[in-house]
Amino acid sequence: MPTVLLTAPYMLRIWERVRPVFEAFGLEVLRPQVQERLEETDLMAYAGQFDGALCGDDRFTARVLEACVPRLKVIAKWGTGVDSIDRDAARRLGIAVYNTPGAFTEPVADTVLGFILAFARQIPQLDARMKAGAWEKTVARALNELTLGVVGVGNIGKAVLRRARAFGMRLLGNDIRPIDPDFLKEVGVEMVSLEELLRRADFVSLNCDLNPTSYHLINRERLALMKPTAVLINTARGPVVDEEALIEALVEGRIAGAALDVFEVEPLPEDSPLRRMPNVLLSPHNANASPRAWEWVHWNTLRMLWRGLGLDPSGLDEWERWHPLEPALEEGAV
Repeated sequence: MPTVLLTAPYMLRIWERVRPVFEAFGLEVLRPQVQERLEETDLMAYAGQFDGALCGDDRFTARVLEACVPRLKVIAKWGTGVDSIDRDAARRLGIAVYNTPGAFTEPVADTVLGFILAFARQIPQLDARMKAGAWEKTVARALNELTLGVVGVGNIGKAVLRRARAFGMRLLGNDIRPIDPDFLKEVGVEMVSLEELLRRADFVSLNCDLNPTSYHLINRERLALMKPTAVLINTARGPVVDEEALIEALVEGRIAGAALDVFEVEPLPEDSPLRRMPNVLLSPHNANASPRAWEWVHWNTLRMLWRGLGLDPSGLDEWERWHPLEPALEEGAV
């Protein structure tokens, strides 16, 4: 009987609904306590005990993977990013790694536009002043007066640019790969160097993958290129930004603000200066919030896990039809 290590927080929270699916196919499930992710040491405690993993952003390092073979056959990542899995080591050891590309394009793009609107229209600041008893008008900016620079013009980056175009923003893009000329013409995006984008943009949205070329892509030198009135938005991965350098730039007023959904250390430490900055908007790695997208990822991840374990994934079709895992209104969702 195959055993699965289940550590994806979004699936753990609906365990009572998903449990019958595993039981129907005769799978044993190990369910550790998980807050955000398991680190290398946490995973080492389970090495050799499972045939497949259904994980979140857990740190499947080469050391962990080597300790898990020959039993471990497949890692099914709940979601898109696989930067926490050593894929080179997995290939070398014959461990299949699957993910769900494009899973959260729409909700993440919506989040970016929400951050832009909040800063441009000064919505949080006006709300705070009103609730403090003030009646003070302030200067806000219309989006058609502003320039957006998107770093990483993949699925999410394209969705962000299409939304921004509808608001009349001037659009800049940067990517290490060529972008389809038809898309550039359709949306009116000017592709420029990263340095030029940082100099010209009023909002900089990071939508790139985390890999060796993007680690601390936004560092002290590049933050120094940004306008003092500019805002940095990160819904990609925390380590794309040198967080210490960002905090310095914010404290010294070298950029106007930041909107962050991801961080170098998650959960964000309670003593982080970011928690006390009025010019920073924070969310707890929540840009993917969408019950419809969650359900799609639940079932797609199960199918990948089944395939990697040598089970027939078509057997899940009837379960998906008659046993929805994520109702239209999940707890806390509206």
